Amino acid sequence: MADVRDAGELIALALKRAGTSHIFTLNGGHIWPILTGAAKHGIRLVDVRHEQTAAFAAEGWAKVTRSCGVAAVTAGPGVTNATSAIAAARANDSPLLVLGGRAAAATWGMGALQEMDQVAVVRTLVKSARTLESADEAYSAAHEAVRVALSQRTGPSFLDVPIDILFSGGETPAGERLQPDTGPDPDPVQIEEAAELLHQAERPALVAGSSVWWSHAEEELVRFAESAALPTILNGLARGMLPPDHALFRSRARSATLSQADLVFIVGVPLDFRLNFGRPPLFSEKARIVYVDVDDFRKHRPAVAAVYGNLKRSLAGLAHAAEQRRSRAAWLEKLAGVERAARERDKAMVDSDSCPIHPARLVAEVERYCDEDAIIVGDGGDLVSFAGRLIERRQPGLWIDGGPFGCLGSGPAYAMAAKLAFPDRQVLLLCGDGAFGFSAMEFDTMIRHGIPVVCVIGNNGIWALEKHPMQDLLGTTIATDLNPQTRYDKVVEALGGYAELVERPQDIRAALERAYTSGVAACINVRCDPKARYPRSTMPL
Repeated sequence: MADVRDAGELIALALKRAGTSHIFTLNGGHIWPILTGAAKHGIRLVDVRHEQTAAFAAEGWAKVTRSCGVAAVTAGPGVTNATSAIAAARANDSPLLVLGGRAAAATWGMGALQEMDQVAVVRTLVKSARTLESADEAYSAAHEAVRVALSQRTGPSFLDVPIDILFSGGETPAGERLQPDTGPDPDPVQIEEAAELLHQAERPALVAGSSVWWSHAEEELVRFAESAALPTILNGLARGMLPPDHALFRSRARSATLSQADLVFIVGVPLDFRLNFGRPPLFSEKARIVYVDVDDFRKHRPAVAAVYGNLKRSLAGLAHAAEQRRSRAAWLEKLAGVERAARERDKAMVDSDSCPIHPARLVAEVERYCDEDAIIVGDGGDLVSFAGRLIERRQPGLWIDGGPFGCLGSGPAYAMAAKLAFPDRQVLLLCGDGAFGFSAMEFDTMIRHGIPVVCVIGNNGIWALEKHPMQDLLGTTIATDLNPQTRYDKVVEALGGYAELVERPQDIRAALERAYTSGVAACINVRCDPKARYPRSTMPL
């Protein structure tokens, strides 16, 4: 006799067999069968206060586990609320599946509650988007959506499920092993060509980014860098693949390295605004470029060689072919001096005893307090700029920020996901006061679900990323001020969390200690100096 289950349960069963352990959601009638199916099959449901958080938490789960995160949101506004997180996942190459409820197929076009063409809205933001047309397709559609999200250039998928189909029955298929497509093997001729260019170079360099993380290729990256003695700059989720005291780590000498290099390996990172689009003055016009990645996405500067395909195998091949044949000690030592000088220049702000507190001092105190395997999440503008400059993790996967899409409000979601994935580790959320306002009610979610994240707010009472450059460029500021007296800590306390206000830098560490020993979600509201500027040369656009 056929094993018939409703489509919602079939989707949940496919996800369970694919390794899904958590679904992030906000209850809505259009997705009830998915929720009941997930509960039946032992998938933990984490219900949040806004669909943007559900999708961001699923993306955060993907970032820290390198599996496919899953969010389920109701029809119409549930889907539109999730679109910022879907767009961020696309920019971050995060494997994500968003399950969207939909108005009934039987009444489509008649004006049902929350009726809209959701696939058309998200199509440009995802790798795949489809509407389920029958319950018999439910299992295979969910399985395929996860497979696509995890394949080659990873990214988000969207599955649109009409409510009447969700409640209808379909047959349960046998389990099928999930096999993502990791891309073709690299061309050995291209590897040899890239290696020969490296042997000829006098001042080569390497920039590595998030595709290395998604490809599980961090060990191969290190072997390549070490075999070729390449000064290495780490971007995005590649941060931590070399510890800051590694002989080849040169992220603090980025400008000097890239502007003087005669050959640059661009590995698993797009030439976007973070790298000045591969243009001068960050890159020399004379520098030759070699791309190593899963594909040719955003490779707009002409290259002398390219190795595309399975990134893990490409880097392993390059490590073998590119063993150092010439000394680069002088090049490496020159950049090491630039690195030391950059750190020395930061000492004044890192050691500042000013009140209100300098944001760099706040970041430094957080870095000094956290365990080596703590996961630190950044959410904000200027505060995250300081954090990205000063926080240096010794392993990858320990610094998570919003990425190049720049959507604020992702931090609580990422932090919740990180703590759920790694409950025995410290998880700390560094949040600007502006960013805190986007998702503050998610502390209710953390408290209800027993997720003891510690949030440190750098409260300077302004939108600093906008205010300082706006004043410099336009000679005026408009809509850039917040209220530095706002007691964000009292908000978290009212929701049932632990909270403190800190106004002196010497009190930060003790406040962190009390927050972590409280055992509940916590907020430390730190009064920061609105006059403290991040030392940037241009507006980050």
